[in-house]
Amino acid sequence: MLKIINIEENMPDKGINIIKDINGLKYVQFKNLLKYEGQLVHCFTTRIGGVSSGECATLNLGFNRNDSRENVLENYRRVCNALDIDMESLVFSNQVHDKRIKIVDENDRGKGITRESDIIGYDALATNCKNVALVTFYADCVPVLLYDSGKGAIASVHSGWRGTVKKIAANAVRKMAEAYGCNPGKIEAVIGPSIGRCCFEVGEEVYREFVENIEYSADCCVKTGIRKWNVDLQEIIKKTLIYSGLKENNIYLSEICTKCNKDMFFSHRGDNGKTGSLAAIMMLK
Repeated sequence: MLKIINIEENMPDKGINIIKDINGLKYVQFKNLLKYEGQLVHCFTTRIGGVSSGECATLNLGFNRNDSRENVLENYRRVCNALDIDMESLVFSNQVHDKRIKIVDENDRGKGITRESDIIGYDALATNCKNVALVTFYADCVPVLLYDSGKGAIASVHSGWRGTVKKIAANAVRKMAEAYGCNPGKIEAVIGPSIGRCCFEVGEEVYREFVENIEYSADCCVKTGIRKWNVDLQEIIKKTLIYSGLKENNIYLSEICTKCNKDMFFSHRGDNGKTGSLAAIMMLK
């Protein structure tokens, strides 16, 4: 897992992660999705460029954090202006660390931000409708972005360790196949910034959850002490996607640890639970 000392100098050197700076607001984009720039808008936000203060400084996008609604709305205005999308098009997930995928359409625009939402208990959103911006939230958990350019379908997946054990990424691929006729071999995937194996230490109970439910996860776990293990969530998710039919060369791992880079990203572990929310945003144009 990449530990970046100066993330803005090192990310472009990798040739795939791109930091955009729009009037001081910084977010990450990925070259394998940027090649569809005319069809798709996407980003993974950083913690830089907003108006929030304290533990949420500065680009907090979570209404459930220790922040004012006015600050969060202004942060969304800045992100939406940078991406050239309408705030009314945003659709929020409601994450519970499970494996459910919600299909959304034009009738869901604004849910969670400009109007009350009935999207409850879903950790991933999918759509084939234009101008419906999927929003999922993070502070160490793994963002998984899926796009089938042929079928014009996208999914944005929040995969914490519990969701990873439940193979939520595989569930999202199945949902895209069922709902939109997607061929997994045609789907492009990004596994974005999250807590890395370098920093995700767990006890024996969590380690057992992985190895007893995912047969290939043992190779992604390293013992670090008595009843202590470091787990590589990004690599497990990559293997899950491959077993779901995605081609390995269509899967991009960001290899960025949010805890190692907590000056750039909100990190639940790095900030001892007092932190803000990052967001992954995807929208078909």
